[in-house]
Amino acid sequence: MLRREPGVNLTGNSASGNRGNNRQVDIRGMGPENTLILVDGKPVSSRNSVRYGWNGDRDTRGDTNWVPAEEVERIEVLRGPAAARYGSGAMGGVVNIITKRPTDGLSGSATVYTLQPQDSAEGASYRTNFRLSGPVTDRVGFRVYGNYSRTQPDAIDINAANYTADQVNIAGREGVVNKDVNGLLTWALTDRQDLDVDVGYSRQGNRYAGDTMLNNGGGNPAYINSLYGQETNVMYRTNVGLTHRGRWDWGDSRVSLSQDNTRNSRLNEGLAGGPEGAPQEGAGWFASRLKNTRAAGEVNVPFKLGFEHVATVGVEYLRESLDDPGSLRGNSWDPAPGLIPGFSRNETKTSARSYAVFLEDNIEAGERTTITPGLRMDHHNRFGSNWSPSLNASYRITEALTLKGGIARAYKAPNLYQSNPNYLLYSRGFGCNQAQTNLNGCFLQGNADLAPETSVNKEIGLAYDAGTWRASGAYFRNDYRNKIIASNVNVATLPNGARVLQWENTGKALVEGVEGNVFIPLSPSLDWNTNVTYMIESKDKATGEPLSIIPEFTVNSTLDWQINDQWGAQASLTWYGKQVSPTYTARRNVEIPEANRQDVKPYATVGLSTNYRVNRNLRFAVGVNNLFDKQLYRGGSADYAGAATYNEPGRAYFATMTASF
Repeated sequence: MLRREPGVNLTGNSASGNRGNNRQVDIRGMGPENTLILVDGKPVSSRNSVRYGWNGDRDTRGDTNWVPAEEVERIEVLRGPAAARYGSGAMGGVVNIITKRPTDGLSGSATVYTLQPQDSAEGASYRTNFRLSGPVTDRVGFRVYGNYSRTQPDAIDINAANYTADQVNIAGREGVVNKDVNGLLTWALTDRQDLDVDVGYSRQGNRYAGDTMLNNGGGNPAYINSLYGQETNVMYRTNVGLTHRGRWDWGDSRVSLSQDNTRNSRLNEGLAGGPEGAPQEGAGWFASRLKNTRAAGEVNVPFKLGFEHVATVGVEYLRESLDDPGSLRGNSWDPAPGLIPGFSRNETKTSARSYAVFLEDNIEAGERTTITPGLRMDHHNRFGSNWSPSLNASYRITEALTLKGGIARAYKAPNLYQSNPNYLLYSRGFGCNQAQTNLNGCFLQGNADLAPETSVNKEIGLAYDAGTWRASGAYFRNDYRNKIIASNVNVATLPNGARVLQWENTGKALVEGVEGNVFIPLSPSLDWNTNVTYMIESKDKATGEPLSIIPEFTVNSTLDWQINDQWGAQASLTWYGKQVSPTYTARRNVEIPEANRQDVKPYATVGLSTNYRVNRNLRFAVGVNNLFDKQLYRGGSADYAGAATYNEPGRAYFATMTASF
């Protein structure tokens, strides 16, 4: 669903191509780490419990899969300036997944779903879930759902034609088993006050496809192959929340308190050289634990002061704590105590606290003009205060044509790995700066003196709504500063010649592009909707390299035909532009060989589906994805495969049935 939104792509966590099939939501080319995921308005950040690699890689599926598709009421995607209100991690945009609320009368449903690829080497999917909702009393309602879904891993040799001598096991897409249960109780305290209590538990266990950080079998290909199809990491997430909503004579209010706990249990992974990020034989399991406690409140107050206003004032508090003994454990290559300033293997825990205050005023400055100034202040106990001003405005040129624009500053605090001096990675030499003489390799250490990343987002566009068809277009530009990367310049040299590197803030980056959308009702029963995103630039200004590997353009077009009250059909086309290979590896300070700079040529996928409602209690849907079977095969990391770092699955057939009462 998200992939078809304007400005939205799926990419890996970095342009390195490592973990290339772990694709996550990337808005406007800013990368998944700059996309904030919300569920019912509350941030979800379980991926932060996954170790952060040398190139910014994480072995994670992201945070968009905690809610089964059948429980999604709608998805709100905020891009650019509108994201500044949400604080750290929203520089690219915000995805808010809204779940279904309790129903007025007792109702329930059960759904079964299957996706069967035509290519037997690709993993099939199965899903089944239930939902029960209704009133308990005239003032108390409930909703509960449960979900079980399973996706098989791609065959271990699906990319065998692309194997090289250096990359002996280029894995396909990993499988996963999801188990979810969630409950929501809503209580109408009075006619003007509601109290929600929500509790959830999820378990995501992978089905290993053979992926390692460097696609080299982690130094032990036979052991890696023996793990195929098994669980090598399991993520447990529990969440509990309390939300109060009030509707008063002077406005409305919302206050919430929530806690989100993640236990990320995985086979112990290497932290050095070729085995980095690969399961290690005989090393056992370790579990990292991430706990986020968040309190938030806001009031919306309408008033008149010259013009009509609606002012929003809000506060937030967040405490993050991470305990990762697997990534902060002792190693045979650890330096002697005291040689690296601030480094000690005695402490596996780290934490951070922050609070924020924000103010926004929606001003109707005349019949045609709306102006929305805003200001947010975030204070982090390690990195001080950051101010994020914003200004959005719209002017209705005619009854149908509106001019819109905005500018906003946003920021992202260093993550708990980047800023932790006790987080240490090691390379024996191949992963170090090749312009320097290698003597006993190099270390990469967390840096407590980092500054937050910042960006200034600008956007201007036109929207036309004739009452029947509508269209919009916008230009956006994001000037990105202080991006945090692993330095290739040593800050110290140990007595044995080993170099010590740290995470550092770099210079500037630029992201700019245009987005457009057109909706045309071809007939009372047939709608045509098309959006396009064209990326003008997405690069680090110092190196010229892309921030993430995304298509130069993306076109999504859908025909939606409501044949009658019971029967509907849909056809969709997604056309991806060229994806350009990186040319330089900053970590090693070398150019990628010309032979390895594989661009991904433009390609398109087509989907067809139809749905039929037998009666009010039973409905079916069937369809085919990637009708013309356009498959892409992963070639490894960007150093070896350019932009060909992921698998695009081929033709697959799906069917689903829902019974309800």
